[in-house]
Amino acid sequence: MSTTTLEVELGERRYPVWIGADLLSTSALWRTALRGSHVLVVSNETVAPLYLARVQAGLAGFVQAALVLPDGEKHKTLDSTARVFDALAALGATRDATVVALGGGVIGDLAGFAAAAWMRGIDFVQMPTTLLAMVDSSVGGKTGVNLPAGKNLVGAFLQPRAVVADTATLATLPAREYRAGLAEVVKYGALGDAAFFAWIESNAAALVEREENALAHAIAQSCRQKSAIVARDELEHGERALLNFGHTFAHALESATGYDALLHGEAVAIGMVLAARLSAELGRAPSGDGARLAALLDALGLPTRSPAIDAADVLERMRLDKKNLGGLLRLVLWRGIGQADVVPGVPEGAILRVLEPTG
Repeated sequence: MSTTTLEVELGERRYPVWIGADLLSTSALWRTALRGSHVLVVSNETVAPLYLARVQAGLAGFVQAALVLPDGEKHKTLDSTARVFDALAALGATRDATVVALGGGVIGDLAGFAAAAWMRGIDFVQMPTTLLAMVDSSVGGKTGVNLPAGKNLVGAFLQPRAVVADTATLATLPAREYRAGLAEVVKYGALGDAAFFAWIESNAAALVEREENALAHAIAQSCRQKSAIVARDELEHGERALLNFGHTFAHALESATGYDALLHGEAVAIGMVLAARLSAELGRAPSGDGARLAALLDALGLPTRSPAIDAADVLERMRLDKKNLGGLLRLVLWRGIGQADVVPGVPEGAILRVLEPTG
């Protein structure tokens, strides 16, 4: 598999997204993104034993250190961020230092947030090792951590210097984690590309089996779509909010279940089904498209029904969503496959109805 290079263009600024096999070992490529002499690699206890050594070998000549954090969404906290700050201080990192995020979305979000805050902003490089991070969270510059009240409530926008998506790392990804990433791939078809959605339907079996050509196309197409949207709306004043299709439900479900019952991608899969059902409930979309979405997610091995929840509690958590304005709920709903909109003032009664168990 050759290396695919995409560019995220932000006016006069731009950065590369490199997609290919064995890129973590191709340091001649990604060292070009490092501007200073100090580098802190942030990883977790699952990823570090597999890939940290080769990244550190590629950093020969830099003043470097590594911080290995516990794995899991429950550790994406301000306490973990403070550990990154302590490691940067011990390294002697100044404003020309770089933080390298080696791991999935949790590590990317957390390490990026620490980089955004350290000395009011230093460079960081994303090295995603999960499918979900490759196609979504590593691109676009959203960083943040969770609070008990909700997910990603504290954060900042900081675009990476580069994204190094080594697809070889997906071979070691547990099946459940891999399938969770496919939910974000489906999202791109669902919110704005009906042809891509149909392609995923036709290639679902190949994607589940991690067939190289199908996977490469899915990653590249997802990154192209996200990069284009980010280029038009970097700070989420409008169109970029569409990328949150299913996420308002998902974040509330994750928070309500203590961040340990659902992986993020699993919550997104359920959230998209709920958003489609709500769209039909409000007369905005045909129910048949929601059934088609649920069938595709099921074919990819993803959940489409909520775990046991208190619907009122989930709704309360949805009220804290960052897209809400003036105390009114704003959700990303759709008019059918490939056609999403940001909808203000969604009736809470309708939301409660779709949150109730369907049997």
